[in-house]
Amino acid sequence: MRSTSLPTARRRGSPWTGLGTVVAKETADHLSSARMRILEALMFLTAIAAAYAAIRSIRATIGESPFLFLRLLTLAQDPLPFSFIELLGFLIPLVAIALTFDAVNGEFNRRTLSRVLAQPIYRDALLLGKFLGALLSLTIGLLSLWLLVIGLGLLLLGLPPSTEEMVRMLGFLVATIAYGGVWLALALLFSVLFRAPATAALAALGTWLLFALFWAVITPIATSLIAGSPEGLLGPNITYFNTEQIINRLSPNTLYGESALALLHPTTRALGPILVTLNEARSMVAAPLPVTQSFMLIWPELTGLIAATILIFAIAYVLFQRQEIRA
Repeated sequence: MRSTSLPTARRRGSPWTGLGTVVAKETADHLSSARMRILEALMFLTAIAAAYAAIRSIRATIGESPFLFLRLLTLAQDPLPFSFIELLGFLIPLVAIALTFDAVNGEFNRRTLSRVLAQPIYRDALLLGKFLGALLSLTIGLLSLWLLVIGLGLLLLGLPPSTEEMVRMLGFLVATIAYGGVWLALALLFSVLFRAPATAALAALGTWLLFALFWAVITPIATSLIAGSPEGLLGPNITYFNTEQIINRLSPNTLYGESALALLHPTTRALGPILVTLNEARSMVAAPLPVTQSFMLIWPELTGLIAATILIFAIAYVLFQRQEIRA
């Protein structure tokens, strides 16, 4: 029998036609929206308060330190019980979710998606443009906050940061943007998956709560089921600790926390559990690592954040391409 094949329609031109237009419009909408202004005000006030409290403590208790600006980001001081990086780790997912939880389903509910796609804009450019617009808006906010903290440190400490401190803080900014990208992609995925924006927001917030609060409880239980007891007959069960580390690093919060730890605490020499003898522990000197070694230490974590963002966006892309859109 002769097989017959139906002719397939081919798209004309690049699938990314109109991508720049979508990115520019989404960025302008985010930066000018009341939602973004409220989120920025909340993030700026809490972060600046934490940085100011740390500066007061540094000026009162520390005479000379090679990493004053790094302590500015890591030191917690009353009345706030959290440091600058802990507040960022808490607020960044909320800001990212608020930016994209209604990116696609909001267009469905307003019945504007068919009108947009009637223009010479493909679904590829539309979805990627919405993600890049939200990522650019988040990056602008984080960069402004980063510069504001450095300026506050210059003003109140009276000393400029060293070159190594600037490189480490710049790496921390890149890791924070990558961390925010994961939550942007996740909220965008739920926006494609659920037609109701409230459902998408609740799903994204539930996932955030899972990793922020309950992952530390789930990890030991799952590790015990897979690798057994942490203590074996001859000592510590190495398989248990390796499995626990793998499960822990499935959380973007863990990857971001380890990246911030290695960059902002230069004496950090390893991430995760390490086993050393007593003589090795005595011979280890708490000297800071060179900045290149710290970047090599966090390279797997940073790669994991970027890979998670790409994977989640790819799933959202496939689901969006298969959806039926009617006028």
